[in-house]
Amino acid sequence: ASSHHWLLAWTGLELNMLSILVIIMKPKHPRAAEAAIKYFLTQTIASTMMLFSSTINAIQTGQWNISMMTDKYACTMLLLAMTMKIGAAPIYFWLPEVMQGTTMTTALIIATWQKIAPISILFMTYNHLPTKITMTIGILSTIIGGWGSINQTHLRKLMAYSSITNLGWTMVIFSLSPLTATMNIAIYMMMLIPTFLLIKKMSLKTLREASTTWTSSPMASTLLALMLLSMSGLPPLTGFTPKLMIVNGLVMQNLMPIATTMVMVSLISLFFYIRTTYISTMTTPPIMLPITMKWRLISPPQKLTSPLILFSLTTLPLLPILTSMT
Repeated sequence: ASSHHWLLAWTGLELNMLSILVIIMKPKHPRAAEAAIKYFLTQTIASTMMLFSSTINAIQTGQWNISMMTDKYACTMLLLAMTMKIGAAPIYFWLPEVMQGTTMTTALIIATWQKIAPISILFMTYNHLPTKITMTIGILSTIIGGWGSINQTHLRKLMAYSSITNLGWTMVIFSLSPLTATMNIAIYMMMLIPTFLLIKKMSLKTLREASTTWTSSPMASTLLALMLLSMSGLPPLTGFTPKLMIVNGLVMQNLMPIATTMVMVSLISLFFYIRTTYISTMTTPPIMLPITMKWRLISPPQKLTSPLILFSLTTLPLLPILTSMT
């Protein structure tokens, strides 16, 4: 994120990728090995495409500086490489598979921290990115994220598709207002961390397990339901703020058809968030001893979770301040 030269940025991305491979491979399991190989192949191809685009730009302009990315073909290839790295459409297939093959903590790192470097590079080159392609990628990601999640029962895959949906919202506004897009992804990451920590604390893996949490941990179950509703973008909660600002930004640019499409498509993802909330809080399971006494080993630290949950549910009054910032 802090480099100005393309080769340094590429080196940083490679170091980042090699480091996360070790974390993915930590559980000695064939699924972890498969996830690591899938992650390695997609990230390497994306890094090669990025290096290729910067080389084309250097041949055309004689500049290796990131801010001097002016060749339109190089910019388009860079955009595709970065969308491949973060797992947005059309090259999103690896993200649900990799997150399913890892532990809950590693899936959290892949869904949050690993997106920072590619988004920083996009942020540095946003004024040269092709606007139409960026918006098409945004709309496609939102549609795919919503549709893909309807058929899933594994919570890690659901979170992966939720991440793809949010990337769609980020990409659709990126070339028009990169500050709004960055704020959207930052708020989403802050909401995702406590959601993952709650899922890990309750030892959940599938929606079926989520239906039996009410008897063993009603408070955590309620908080998880509220977190999911916040991520879906329902008005009283924090997740509504960035979505409203993105729709407002699109309307201000006279892009009413795109704004309408995004609002309509968000209903698909809203369906799966509400379904998950309904399963975890409104279905009463048979109260038997194995359900009430669920086996748990370690609970994650509460100090980090509590303020983040508070942030994720109550920052809607900050909307005027955020609007003035962007």
